[in-house]
Amino acid sequence: MNAEAATADLILASGSAVRARLLKSAGLDFTVDVAAVDEETVKESMLAELKPGLSALRDIADALAELKALRVSRRHPEAFVIGADQVLGLDLDGSWQMFDKPVDMAGARDHLTQLRGREHRLITAACIVRGGKPIWRHIRTPRLTMREFSDKFLDDYLAQSGEKILSSVGAYLLEDRGAQLFSQIDGDYFSILGLPLLQLLDFLRGHGIVKK
Repeated sequence: MNAEAATADLILASGSAVRARLLKSAGLDFTVDVAAVDEETVKESMLAELKPGLSALRDIADALAELKALRVSRRHPEAFVIGADQVLGLDLDGSWQMFDKPVDMAGARDHLTQLRGREHRLITAACIVRGGKPIWRHIRTPRLTMREFSDKFLDDYLAQSGEKILSSVGAYLLEDRGAQLFSQIDGDYFSILGLPLLQLLDFLRGHGIVKK
């Protein structure tokens, strides 16, 4: 590890408990500094400018991940700042619908009802900024298929899971009871949870933040 990397801070520009847990479990020493970003305004502005489709959702996730890291990098210019974002897209007869985090349990029920029996994409973007400049970015797009669960199962799932699922754009926590919602998953598990962890670790290893 070079001297510069040894003294550089690693900062997660996200309030996600899951992302923090992933980094901590991987043995990383980091701090959390949540970026103040008006995500809804950014999404609305970009949707108005971009051509509709999955690529637009990908661009939105990428832009938000970078923006979060940039905001925090202003306060910590020497640090390696990690920004991340997820966008859920559901193809409804050729028109991609973007899902935001549900605001309440009724919204969570609506999300899961729409996703039930369908395949959706969970676009996960991550960006590292240092000195106000992006130096790494990565995007993964896992494909997830929800099974045709019963209304009774949905009632039980919501009651047993509680409001913690409101932190997920799809109203599910795959590492928890949410695994029972799915019939098939194609893609990187860590990216579904919120970070392309293996690719992130590889970059940090190359910069001396993680031992080789």
